[in-house]
Amino acid sequence: MQPGQFPKLDALEAAARGKGRLSVAVAYPCSTDSLAAALAAHDDGIIDPVLVGPRLRIEACATALKTSLKGLRVVEAEDDPVAASRTAVALVGAGEANALMKGSQHTDELLGAVVAREANLRTAKRMSHVFWFDLPAYHKPLMVTDAVVNIMPTLKDKADILNNAIAFAHAIGVTMPKIAILSAVENVNPDLASSMDAAALSKMADRGQIKGAIVDGPLAFDNAISSASAATKQISSPVAGDPDILMVPNLDVGNVLYKSFIYMGRGECAGVVLGARVPIILTSRADSRRARIASCALAQLSLP
Repeated sequence: MQPGQFPKLDALEAAARGKGRLSVAVAYPCSTDSLAAALAAHDDGIIDPVLVGPRLRIEACATALKTSLKGLRVVEAEDDPVAASRTAVALVGAGEANALMKGSQHTDELLGAVVAREANLRTAKRMSHVFWFDLPAYHKPLMVTDAVVNIMPTLKDKADILNNAIAFAHAIGVTMPKIAILSAVENVNPDLASSMDAAALSKMADRGQIKGAIVDGPLAFDNAISSASAATKQISSPVAGDPDILMVPNLDVGNVLYKSFIYMGRGECAGVVLGARVPIILTSRADSRRARIASCALAQLSLP
C-alpha cells in the first residue's frame, strides 16, 4: 500500500501524530498479530504501548517477529486472557494509560473486564463502536455505527449509540455531522421495526432531544449514499448523498456493511469503542497493518 493511496487516512494519522503519542495498555498481546499491531502503531509515532501479559510469551512473539521490546514497558500478568485483561483495565483505571487495546483474547473477554464494577471504567453512557472509513468511491470520510458491540439495540440503546457517535464526530472535527439512519426502506412501515426506530430518532433530533447533528431516517442505503437515488425516489433530505455517519439497525447489517466496504469497496478503516472512560481499540487478525495503526490514531483524536 503506497502513501497517498488513502489520503483521508493519511490526514487522520497526521492529525493524531500532531497530538503526541497516546499511552495505551495493550491487554494480552500473546500472538504475533496482536503484538505486531501495537509495535506498528508505536513505530509509526502514534502510541506508547504498555504490554500487559506473561513476559515470556510476549518476548517469544517478539522473537518470532524478529524485533525487540527494548525501551517498551512490559507489565507481568497471568498467562490467562481474562486475568491479563483485568490487569490492563486496572492500569487504565489507575491513570497509567489513556486508552485500552485488545490483544489476542476474545473481544468479550476484554469488554467483560471493562464493564466489571471494580474496573471504574464505566460511565452513564452505553458503550458502542464507530468505524471510520476512507473509501475511494466516497468524497469524504464515512463512519458506521454500531457494527461491533450492540447486537440488537432497542430504541433507547440507539439514542445512546447516536449520541456517542455525535460526540465522537465533534471530537475529531466534524462540527455538525450528517447522519443517515438506515433501514431497508425510506418510508415508515409499522411492520418494519428499523423504520419505526429511524423515524423516532429523526423526530427526536427535530425536537432537540438529540443535539449537535443533522439526522434523517429512515433511509435505505441507496438513497442515503446517493443524492441521485434520493432524487429519483423524490426524497427531499438534507442528508441524502452527503452523510458523515451511517447508523445501522443491528449488528448483522453493520457487520455485512463494513466488510463490504473493505472487501468490495477497497476501503481502509479504523475503529474505536466509545462510552467508557477511555477509548478502547479493538483489532482483529483480519485487519491490515494500516487499519491497526489508524485505529490507534482514531483513539488519540477522540480524546480532548
